[in-house]
Formats: sequence, C-alpha cells, structure tokens
Amino acid sequence: MRLLTAAEQRELDRLASAECALPTRVLMESAGGAVARAVLALEARAVAVYCGPGNNGGDGYVAARFLREAGRAVTVFGTVPVERLKGDARAAAEAFVASGGSVLPVAEAPPCDVAVDAVFGSGLSRPPAGDEARAIEALNAARERGARVVAVDLPSGIDSDTGAVHPCHLSHADETVTFHLPKRGLVLHPGAASAGKLVVAHIGIPRTLEARLPGPPCELLDDAWARNALDPLPATAHKHDLGHVLAVAGSPGRSGAAAMLVEAALRAGAGLVTLAARAPVLDAVLPGIPEAMGIALPAAGPLGMADLSPLREALRGKTALAVGPGIPRGPETAELIGELLNGLDPSCAAVLDADALNALAEHRERIAGWCRRAAVMPVLTPHPAEFARLTGEDLERVEGDRVGAASRAAQRFSACIVLKGARTVIADPDGATAICPTGNPGMATAGSGDVLTGIAAALLARRGGQGGSGARARLAVYLHGLAGDLAAEEIGQASLVATDIARVGLSRAFRRVGR
Repeated sequence: MRLLTAAEQRELDRLASAECALPTRVLMESAGGAVARAVLALEARAVAVYCGPGNNGGDGYVAARFLREAGRAVTVFGTVPVERLKGDARAAAEAFVASGGSVLPVAEAPPCDVAVDAVFGSGLSRPPAGDEARAIEALNAARERGARVVAVDLPSGIDSDTGAVHPCHLSHADETVTFHLPKRGLVLHPGAASAGKLVVAHIGIPRTLEARLPGPPCELLDDAWARNALDPLPATAHKHDLGHVLAVAGSPGRSGAAAMLVEAALRAGAGLVTLAARAPVLDAVLPGIPEAMGIALPAAGPLGMADLSPLREALRGKTALAVGPGIPRGPETAELIGELLNGLDPSCAAVLDADALNALAEHRERIAGWCRRAAVMPVLTPHPAEFARLTGEDLERVEGDRVGAASRAAQRFSACIVLKGARTVIADPDGATAICPTGNPGMATAGSGDVLTGIAAALLARRGGQGGSGARARLAVYLHGLAGDLAAEEIGQASLVATDIARVGLSRAFRRVGR
C-alpha cells in the first residue's frame, strides 16, 4: 500500500478535480461522510466536533451535518468564525449552519461519547497555537473523561510526512479515518503512537491517478505483499537452488553473533551456510549448529588484508555474503570489505551489518566507490547510531525524518539501506522506499540485528524467484519483524531474546505468509 506525503495528497486532489470532474467540495462531502459513518459505528449518541480553519475543518463540518441528520446530539466548536473561513471549508460550515446547526467558540466539550478532531490535517506547517491549541487540549481532556476521539485524516499535531509531533499540543486519537491512502506520519513514530486504529476511507479518487504522482513511491509492507514476494519452493528444489551463504562473523568473546546469524540464515531457507572465522569461533559455534560448515581464517587478530585471499577462495560458488556481526575490527577491515565487494561474482549478493558498517564509517568518503563497483547492489543494515556514523548526519536529524535520511543515504552510497528501529525503513538508490509495520519493543535485545542479517542473507542467496536485492531486503525485514511479533505472542515481549525470533517466530512467519 502506498503512503502519501501532504504534497502527494494535494496533487491527487488536483488531478481528481482537473481530469475526473471531482471538485474538492465533492471529495470533502465524501470524506465527511466517512468520518460520520465511523462515529456512528461507535454507537455514539452525543458528539463534540472541533473544526479548524482549513479543509480538515471542512471535513468536520460535513461529518457534523451528517451526524445531526442521523439524530445524534452534535456540538460543534470552530477555531475561527464561519464568516472568516475560506473556500470549501466555508461552504461546508455554511451548509452545517443552514441545516440547523450552530458553531460555538472553542471551549471544553460537554459530556460526549465521541469527540472528533478536525482541527489540523495533513496541511499542518506550524506549531498549534491560540484556539487551535485550546481545541487540542479540549479533545485530550474529553478523552481523559472517557470519550473516544476520532481524528480526521490524522491527529492534530502530527507532521504528515515524517511522523514528528508537537508534544505540547498533540491530539491522541482512538481511531483515525484517513482518506484514499494513509499518510506517512500515521505509520512513523512518534506520530503512529497517537493514531489509534487506522481506517482508510476511499472517497472517490480513482486509484489510476496514483501513477501520475511524481517521484518514486513509499510503500507500507503487509502480509499480502510478503505472500506475493515469497516464492513457494518447487517440488524439485535442491539445496543449491536455495543458495549458499558465506557468513563472516564472530570473534573470541562474541561467537554468539556468528551463531545467531548462521542459525537464522538456515531457518530462513538458505540451502547451505558456511561460517568463515578464526578457529576459536568455529570451535564455539559449529558444534551447536551441525547443519553449518566452517572455514578457518588462519591469520590472527582483527580482520585485514591478510584475510583477503582465503575469503576470496571461500566465496567461490557462494550466492550471498554476510559480513559484520561480532567481527574483530582493525585498521584494515574496511579495505578488506571494500575489496571483497569489488571482487564478488555477479551471482553473489552481499549484506553488511554491525562492525562491518563501523569499519566502513572510518572511511566514509570511500563507501560509495566500494558499493558502486560491486556487481550486485549491497544491502547495508544500520541502526540509527551506526547510520549516523556512516553518513555523518546528526542522530536527531536522522530520527526526525527516517524516510528522508534513508533515501539520501541509499542514493549517496548506491546501496539498499535498511534503517533499523521502530518502523524500519528500507530505501533503494532509485528513491523508492518502504516502511515495515511489523516488530515490537521486545525485539530491542542483543542479537536481534544478527538474526535479521541471517534472514537477509538467506533471501539474497536464493538463485531463483522474483525481486532484486532491494525487494529481498524488504521481505527479510518484514519476516524478521513478523517473527518477533509471533514469538512475542507466545513468550511475551519482556522475556523475548534474539534466538526466540529465529527458533520460535520464524517458522510461524513463513507459515503465515507462505504459499
């Protein structure tokens, strides 16, 4: 499902009016009707509607008119007088008044079952102030007294594009009725936490117009998408059809990172997995995972150029390279990774995580060159702090616009960027992005990223099937989050550990989306 920016929604409205004879006033009637139906479904008898100065307020006036006609007790508060409204919003308010309704100055809502937030929609471009701020305070007060809050398009105080919020004046909704398609801010944190149940209402805009929007889309991944992206195993499948992963991971004292990567890759369907590491790591990992193979890297200490020749030999016949979790990092590690990327066969993909990324960050100016020379676009999976080190961007700026930050980095480095965290963002160099809704706070635990690296390596390693590195990275992220959710259903979030994601959740995730 595509996620819209405020500008994209405005362009759809314009196209609907200019090319489909659907003026914005007609769309407003449809939007208001959808809100009214949502309120009626809550079996509300008394409703308070707070209407702002723009078209979001106009939607609220339409909803209030429909609710009055349905016999509900409706009290409407306007942040500006009706005569000061403009365009469609004024027409909607006048229609409400003509139907017998009245518009009151902003005040605390009388006792009500439902309060409707129609103060600000996707057009919010400034911190709420004055009567708009007081309206948001009144909505939250009504909710504290037991009323359910229904937001129109998105709760007031949320940035439509980034999910950033104005914490002093932020409406907290129990349900949000958004129009045509969801806005990005409804699924990105922190805004997502205030959206409540999300209802997508179709208001008559033809879906064909979406193809006319400029720029690549931002998609919200879901089970249906994952089911289509995950190719079923053919009856004649052979282990070599499912690929061979070479994992470069682990060091003395951090062999667990290698073990989790290898096990996750096997459980995610890799036909073969070989771990390349120092001998003590192999001795610690392989006895516990009999399905895996091992190649000892004979040098000592941090990974460096002395490991290049044995790793290139180990890469013969492999279809995916996974580097990073727990590796011993030194001054030559980044050069080694760059050389490995540049020497990969076109049939071999790569995913880099953890200390591989930290090594690259020490040579930030060379990352793009190494990635561009790779035969297959590499996948980089940083968490926000690793992302900030890779790019040099301020961490607060990164978290303030996760989609924008990931997209900039993907284009800068010519790599697929997986910006991990609550609502992980996946970005390709062509500007296409996706947001993953799966995952839970229990997954914020040591080793969770190593499991993701293993899942990504397994999917990248598959010889057949649809999708390039970007699509397979999206599927890996979705399955990883879904596995965490399904494991948490059985174990609970508080006690969830990374191996539960691979051992408990992953098989359930594959069964849920498998074909």
